[in-house]
Amino acid sequence: MDREIFISRLEEIAPPELAEEFDFGRIGLINEGTDNINRIACALDATPLVCETAAKGGFDALVVHHPAFWEAMHGIRGRNSEVLRPLIKNNINLYAMHTNFDHAVGGINDALASEVGLVNCVRLDKTHNSLGVIGDMTKSFSEIADILGCGLRVWGDVSEVKKLAVCGGSGFDYELIEEAVSLGAQAYMASELKYNLARESPIPCIEATHYALEAPGMRALSKREGWTFIEDIPLTTIIQ
Repeated sequence: MDREIFISRLEEIAPPELAEEFDFGRIGLINEGTDNINRIACALDATPLVCETAAKGGFDALVVHHPAFWEAMHGIRGRNSEVLRPLIKNNINLYAMHTNFDHAVGGINDALASEVGLVNCVRLDKTHNSLGVIGDMTKSFSEIADILGCGLRVWGDVSEVKKLAVCGGSGFDYELIEEAVSLGAQAYMASELKYNLARESPIPCIEATHYALEAPGMRALSKREGWTFIEDIPLTTIIQ
């Protein structure tokens, strides 16, 4: 497949115009590799391990969710060098689809809702197409924790919750929570919850890890497109 055809396909999946302003210059083709793309890998993050695995696997392109580099670079050193070296050495294209894939139909949030068993789903944040999904629960929170593969930190009583709002990544936003409440949500799940928001939220907040909430979207995309997903779960430990 020609690289330009490949990029066109990715822009169909996650139109760049859906991205938030802060993603300008951070999404799209990050590293230009071979013109001919046949073998494609996919991951949540372009970590050194993921990039080295893509190189060893003989892939022509690596599609990730999170931008590989958040700050402008005036030199390639340290971890940035570890990310880029195997890609450049092996002529591998690196492409990022971040907030545009958060908002896209069939993107991060739709996949998350499906993963945790929500049904009769409605989208949140209509002005952005989708930044969060609310639906009826078919799984208990214990089952959801098992599905996601991480512990859940719960603020509030969720014993009677039947309708849940979910948002992949650091999606705790008071306006989104208020919209979720207006649509009947009884609890809200995302990652990276701040103390003051947990205190002020009108409904219980359930905090999972960032990776656990967003990796399902990239796994689902990889499966739909016939790509190979490369897992790199961060090591986290709860010490009591």
